[in-house]
Amino acid sequence: MKVFGFAGWSGSGKTTLIEQLIPRFVMQGLKVSLIKHAHHNFDVDQPGKDSWRHREAGCQEVLVTSARRWVLMHELRGAEEPGLDEQLARLSPCDLVLVEGFKRHPIPKLEIWRKDNDKPLLHPEDPHIVAVATDVPVETKLPRFDLNDYDAVVAFILDHVGLKK
Repeated sequence: MKVFGFAGWSGSGKTTLIEQLIPRFVMQGLKVSLIKHAHHNFDVDQPGKDSWRHREAGCQEVLVTSARRWVLMHELRGAEEPGLDEQLARLSPCDLVLVEGFKRHPIPKLEIWRKDNDKPLLHPEDPHIVAVATDVPVETKLPRFDLNDYDAVVAFILDHVGLKK
């Protein structure tokens, strides 16, 4: 599996960009998966549902399955948060894993930067950022893409990870 990440401050447009890239990868016949790191308490379950009640009762894992999808919820219950490598090992085989977050992990990443965020660029301090997608011109020696040039970003990522078709 090839792994490629997206780094940027909150509100920079990482999720929006990734949402536009995924169908373009899929249209090229690639199986794509995604790992998103959340920095806050989150829950994909709904209070009152059976699975939620079972987790609240103390289950470490609850697997919900149907004819359309399945999901495994794992409660850490005070254990250390697993790292990216451990989470990658849990994924089913695919061609490309996109990673949103884990911005300090040593994987190739695209920095998403917006001037209006009023935050510093990340790539000067992160040698794993290999390109920048932005809404304004920025001074960089790295390849730079317009945030809305989805096809160019897709082509760059596929070439960078060696999946160019």
